[in-house]
Amino acid sequence: MATIIDGKAVAGALRKSLKAEIESLKAAGITPGLAVVLVGGDPASKVYVGSKEKACAELGMHSERYNLKEETAMGELLALIGKLSKDDKIHGILVQLPLPRHLDEKTVLEAIPAHKDVDAFHPENVGRIMIGDYRFLPCTPAGVMELILSTGVSIEGRECVVVGRSNIVGKPMAMLLLHKSGTVTVCHSKTKNLGEVTRRADILVAAVGRAKFITADMIKPGAVVIDVGMNRDENGKLCGDVDFESALPFAGYITPVPGGVGPMTIAMLMKNTVAAAKAAAKQL
Repeated sequence: MATIIDGKAVAGALRKSLKAEIESLKAAGITPGLAVVLVGGDPASKVYVGSKEKACAELGMHSERYNLKEETAMGELLALIGKLSKDDKIHGILVQLPLPRHLDEKTVLEAIPAHKDVDAFHPENVGRIMIGDYRFLPCTPAGVMELILSTGVSIEGRECVVVGRSNIVGKPMAMLLLHKSGTVTVCHSKTKNLGEVTRRADILVAAVGRAKFITADMIKPGAVVIDVGMNRDENGKLCGDVDFESALPFAGYITPVPGGVGPMTIAMLMKNTVAAAKAAAKQL
């Protein structure tokens, strides 16, 4: 029977250490500041933005929220990003995705200065992750790495399989595992005989966005299974990309949904914002 990895506990420990860092920064006259921009009224996005605001308040950070209308023009959004870029109180800028269709995501992400891009989506930051010389790590993959670390299982030399190739999770996830000397395979919707590949994995990261897609017969006994998915099952209940109940007897360690990767994503965003504030302080 798998050991369930408690994402809330791991995130709680990280927040505790961040709180101490923030207090010492504040004593030196620096309050880490995060600006979150939400365009439109996507319900899931509203929940995420609310969670980020709450985390900032709990840690004693400065936060600003900008709610823009669905029909906001590109020029207006870019002007706001430009204003926040020059604001010394703001160390991190986050534009909540997805954006309404008429707004070009690539242009928006490139408008955020790389040193304030706490999501690590700017091409410069993506490139830095590739070569291993990074300011920030994307929040979800970085959170996954912390969860793996919490199990005590070494990544070095292990077979690591990532199911999903998104720019936000799959690709950077593969890079981070590679930087820790894992032997990494990236799978996706076109991968043939997927189960054969995933069954080799000592560490399996599921980030494909399909409810209960990874079943027990696709898991190597004793593997570390990290479920990044956030879906609804046929009954409307929150679930991940892994069929948790069937996987439980086979995995060595497994994350639940909710309560696994989710809390870590927000904790890592806070960590990135603190890192940005410390970097800004060194420039003074």
